[in-house]
Amino acid sequence: MAESSLSSGEKWGLVIRMTQLGKVLKEVEGLRDEMIKTLVELIKIPAISPDYGGEGEYDKAQKLLEIIRDWPFDKVEVYNAPDKRAKNGVRPNILAYYYGEKGEESERLWILTHLDVVPPGDLSKWTVTEPFKPLVKDGKVYGRGSEDNGQSLVASLYAVKAMMNLGIRPKRTVILAFVSDEETGSKYGIEWLMREHPELFREDDLVLVPDGGNEDGTFIEVAEKGILWFKLRVRGQQVHASMPDKGLNAHRVALDLAYNLDKKLHEKYSERDELFEPAESTFEPTMGGNPADSPNIIPGEHEVVFDCRVLPRYSLDDILKDVEGVVEEVKERHRKELDGKVLPEIEVEILQRADPAPPTDPEGEIVKLLKEAIKELRGKEAKVGGIGGGTFAAFFRRKGIPAVVWATLDEMAHQPNEYAKIDNMVEDAKVMAALALL
Repeated sequence: MAESSLSSGEKWGLVIRMTQLGKVLKEVEGLRDEMIKTLVELIKIPAISPDYGGEGEYDKAQKLLEIIRDWPFDKVEVYNAPDKRAKNGVRPNILAYYYGEKGEESERLWILTHLDVVPPGDLSKWTVTEPFKPLVKDGKVYGRGSEDNGQSLVASLYAVKAMMNLGIRPKRTVILAFVSDEETGSKYGIEWLMREHPELFREDDLVLVPDGGNEDGTFIEVAEKGILWFKLRVRGQQVHASMPDKGLNAHRVALDLAYNLDKKLHEKYSERDELFEPAESTFEPTMGGNPADSPNIIPGEHEVVFDCRVLPRYSLDDILKDVEGVVEEVKERHRKELDGKVLPEIEVEILQRADPAPPTDPEGEIVKLLKEAIKELRGKEAKVGGIGGGTFAAFFRRKGIPAVVWATLDEMAHQPNEYAKIDNMVEDAKVMAALALL
């Protein structure tokens, strides 16, 4: 860690903390087998959202509370978001506090992970083990939710337990947050907590979201593009293909609409920001189709779905206005009256919207701390950037709370044969401990 600008007292304090860190790192290593056991136990419990036909996170949350029951956390709180579809009608969110050296007055570090997992998908593609029958093999733990987000959840737990075992109080209070509903939008998770319990959060909090990263743990995400998914539903009139004049081909209208909308959005929102990869906003038609089941049927309906990932400098409202503008142009171009009805009809349905949040300052405290920890523990220089996906770090950024997304991942999330690399789990726990201590 950099020492050049520290006073003699601060330097001595840093020496003490570095000594403590060395002890904690050894303790984390000694907890490796326990970490594996805990991850295996959590993977066994499907925590699938009711949106995907599951019961939610209740059973997994109860198991987690059982695991930490006798740990000396200073405070453990459970906040249940109501959801009638879920088991016992709730989606649980757990906050576990381990106070820093100044007690409740200490600076605070949140480490935020999620309890829920995505469904297994095609079971025939799970060739190593069944999704919820975890298997430890070749330095990996296989199973659904192992990497996303079990690896980081367990790493955060044992970063704190190592300090507890040694009786060491960190410089910063650590708040471990285990939340619901990350995979389907966070309506019952961090979004609900922030809306219903704003008193839990402070503007000077530091936040780590270990739910994204790269294989060597050198990428720190500080910004995310806005996300906009929308469906264009075109209605014309179905007829036999030999008599197109008697109907209106919804497929042709949709092709015209998709082409011109794609062209308009790419031309108008074309600026680049090298913080991101890719550096520009993206507008991708991803799904489409119509109910015609024969070559000689002119379809009366057609749908096209767009996935848009938008740089923070642009407004999603402006994009939607342009979508509506192109829709009106296409409707006028293909206008036809049939049986007293003006066609085509075009409906725009928003499937998902996440407005871009202001980026975390790349020179801010949490970024510097994480870069220094990675340098100190791994001897590597971390790079800072933005992504096109979305994490719940954005909820903190919208509140002006600096958040970073970081972990060491093989990027197996949502895939069959998902696994967590045990070394990644253990080494990330060490970095988390360093963030709390130094």
